[in-house]
Amino acid sequence: MSRRGEQLKLNAFLYFTGHHVAAWRHPKAFTNVELEDYVTLARLAEAAKFDGLFLADGVSVRLRNVEAASRKAHSGAMPFEPLTLLSALAAVTSHIGLIATASTSYSDPYNLARQFMSLDRLSKGRAGWNLVTSGEPESALNFGHSAAILHADRYERAEEFADVVTGLWASFDDDAFLRDRKSGRYFDPEKVHVLDHHGKHFKVRGPLNVPRSPQGQPVIVQAGASEPGKELAARTAEAVFAAEVTLEDAVRFYADLKGRLGRYGRAAEDLKVLPGIFPVVGRTLSEAEEKFEELQELIQPEVGLDLLSGMIGTDLSAYPLDGPVPDLPETNGGKSRQDLLLKLARREKLTIRQLYKRIAGARGHWQVVGTPAQVADLMEERFENYGADGFNVMSPIKPGGLTDFIELVVPELRRRGLFRSEYEASTLRGNLGLPQSRIARASAGLAAE
Repeated sequence: MSRRGEQLKLNAFLYFTGHHVAAWRHPKAFTNVELEDYVTLARLAEAAKFDGLFLADGVSVRLRNVEAASRKAHSGAMPFEPLTLLSALAAVTSHIGLIATASTSYSDPYNLARQFMSLDRLSKGRAGWNLVTSGEPESALNFGHSAAILHADRYERAEEFADVVTGLWASFDDDAFLRDRKSGRYFDPEKVHVLDHHGKHFKVRGPLNVPRSPQGQPVIVQAGASEPGKELAARTAEAVFAAEVTLEDAVRFYADLKGRLGRYGRAAEDLKVLPGIFPVVGRTLSEAEEKFEELQELIQPEVGLDLLSGMIGTDLSAYPLDGPVPDLPETNGGKSRQDLLLKLARREKLTIRQLYKRIAGARGHWQVVGTPAQVADLMEERFENYGADGFNVMSPIKPGGLTDFIELVVPELRRRGLFRSEYEASTLRGNLGLPQSRIARASAGLAAE
């Protein structure tokens, strides 16, 4: 057991070809992923006792630069919609969590609450919702908007959206359904609750027409690290997908986020901080470095530049690739990611080309290249110093990057007492060590019918 007296948590982030922007060009990587491939990956992660599978999502194909888009697998064209895919994977797994990304910017809260609670019931309590907002202009155009919703407005909507969804998830008490043939009473009317929400963005009566799941409600995950994002996470999230590169920044972010919980009546253990880690693992350091350089050599300049322009919120095509990253106006997109990338460029004096090569794998997350012991050392250091409660593992390529981590790093973590050998529970909430349910009916504004 670790010095903290607990073990770290691990999610397998399944980006279909792999997280490196050039992964699909690697001869050992998927170029596409069908259901049977996802089944294989899910079973691998479950056999290794990972806490969850994590799926990203978007609602547009990013064609601002068609030439660059046509040269990468990460242009927004996904093999499957995440909730549909995870519903299929629920049938072929039994313990691993199933976490899907869904945006509050262009979704309907009643439909989303119903879909996630259905997944939670199908999987017997293993669902999680990664709550995000959408800042891409391309996405806005698919939902009747002429431009992306302003950052502040997106988070205002997200706050209300989360309240509506969690309120709907509390529509039925756990023991509301009697199903008593003798008395003829199917459910107890005293244990059904009407939301009757009237807000700035939504009017939703309720109740939700899906009963509660074995874990009470899906686990809420959140990924924003801007000030509004951190405040939303402190109030609503139970796990946070963070992106901090240095140990110092990770420790600072962890303390900041956990320090906000008290104002919402929450304890530190009510929220897990799970940064992304992009691990390239080899049996020797030289083998790991060769694996990484092999991927780096496959980056096409137009793809790297397009990736960086999208993440930093400004088209950089007018600037020289081997010149410095210019001073840029604040983006309406992901503010925390822009800030992270600009700080990285300034700290290490990177050119535009060097910066896009730095983020081509990890997208601004923590990148680690080394032996199993070296990777485990760094993970242990971050965990023991309270910079993380666990990690979202972002494999460079699929399936090899995930199998490398499972075969080489997981045994080393177990040897140190840092990771489980068996599941503690059958629900995602139970395995993450979270309370059975955070639903507080009074604060959600519910009224008995």
